Order: sequence, then structure tokens, then C-alpha cells
Amino acid sequence: MMAKLIILRGNSGSGKTSVAKALQKKFGHNTMMISQDMVRREMLWAKDGIGTKALPLLINLLGYGRKNSEITILEGILDSGWYRPLFQKAVEEYGTNIFAFYYDLPFEETLLRHGTKPNKNEFGEEAMRRWWKEKDYINIIPEQILTKDISFPDAVEMIYKIVSEP
Repeated sequence: MMAKLIILRGNSGSGKTSVAKALQKKFGHNTMMISQDMVRREMLWAKDGIGTKALPLLINLLGYGRKNSEITILEGILDSGWYRPLFQKAVEEYGTNIFAFYYDLPFEETLLRHGTKPNKNEFGEEAMRRWWKEKDYINIIPEQILTKDISFPDAVEMIYKIVSEP
């Protein structure tokens, strides 16, 4: 079986991590989840931006996932410019077995969704506005757009179905 990569991107508060965790459970054992926040903020305590120290580790984890997991899920804001080498590596490693999704939501919607998260008090509207990027598409990998009208369960089910098709 050829390894598959799911990429979930979008602004802070979009729902990427929740969907990624639900997909990992749904796909079951041998599904690897790579969380940008976990790698950058918790493992490395590294700043984000051009040349972030998280980039080489994320690239290595992609390769590990391809060799050792049936499904790898990469999720995070993953700024399209800063993480371009990661996306280029994804194309090298996974070829056409990449299923990329971008949450294109209004800022107000991400703010509402952020208010439901366990870490809602770690940062607020001001930080989210600073981090905001409008329509930050990868371009080298086609991304399907997820809008605010797609519910959490519908997003999980839709992605699962798309990725599961032979």
C-alpha cells in the first residue's frame, strides 16, 4: 500500500487540530499525526518565520511518516512561504498521494471557534489578528477549500472518504 499524506492548513482557530485528531482515530493504528504547534512550540520552543528551526524536523518527520505509516496527517498554520521547502519535500515523498485541505474562514469565525478551545486563554484576538493571513494557498499542491459551512463531523467524514478511495 502506498503511503498517503493529508495536509490540513488554515489560520489559527480554524479547526485543523480537532479534525486531524479525529481523522487519526478514524483511520486507526499506523496513522501518524504531525502537528506544527507540537513540533515548533512544545518540542523545540522555536520561533516561527523564515528559517524556523522547526522546518528541518518537520521535513524529517514527513519522510519518517512515508516510510512507517499508511497515513500521515500534517496540520498547522504552515505559512505557504515560510514552509515552502516542507511542501516541496511532501511532493517528493508522496507524489500524487497528497490530500491537502485549506480552511478558508472569515476572521470572525476563527475567533468564535478559538473561544471553544481548551487553550482559549493562552492568546486572544490581538495575537490572532497579528498571525492572520488571507487565502494563504500553497500553490505547488492543490488544496481543497473548507468553508465555515462545513461542520466538524462533515469535514472529518468528507476527508476520510476522499482519502480512503482507491
